[in-house]
Amino acid sequence: MSSTKEMENSQDNTPMKKLEAAPPDIENQLSSYTTAHRLSGREDLLKKGQIVLRTIGLLFSILSFVIMSTNNHRVRGNPYDNNFDHYEQYRYLLAIGIISTVYTIAQILRQIHEFSTGKYLLSQLELNFLDFFGDQIIAYLLISAASSAIPLTDQARRHKDKVLADPSAASISMAILGFMAMALSALISGFKLSIHISI
Repeated sequence: MSSTKEMENSQDNTPMKKLEAAPPDIENQLSSYTTAHRLSGREDLLKKGQIVLRTIGLLFSILSFVIMSTNNHRVRGNPYDNNFDHYEQYRYLLAIGIISTVYTIAQILRQIHEFSTGKYLLSQLELNFLDFFGDQIIAYLLISAASSAIPLTDQARRHKDKVLADPSAASISMAILGFMAMALSALISGFKLSIHISI
């Protein structure tokens, strides 16, 4: 009799032990689900922020090269001094403004396509590498073009050549603002890349 009672007690205790062991597994699943959900929500927010920053960078890049390309003021008897295309630094600033514009347009269109269709052209890791290095290269090109044109513009101001200096200064300012937007976008790309590498 006592052995049968012991067996019943042991059988009764086993399901209870199983039930007690179940909640930690459910908690682990819930915590991993909430972590994944939080990460995907954060990633969507970062992507939207990056689109905004790239749109700002696009706007400043367009303004930079448009202002510089219209910086043509031919003076009779002096066909070179008041034209941007006579100076390598200004031609470089114009070229980088165009390159930055093309890059940001391509990136914005790609991100809009990803948001609307949910399809990616490359794997997520490859896209993060492309974003990180692309944004950094464009940011460095913009700041190098602006910094190369600053001494020439300063010299034009000292010679009281406002016709050349004022539009050039405006173009340089737009390039610097574009650099700031692209540098922030590169920081976001770096953060996204570090998340994907650590997972």
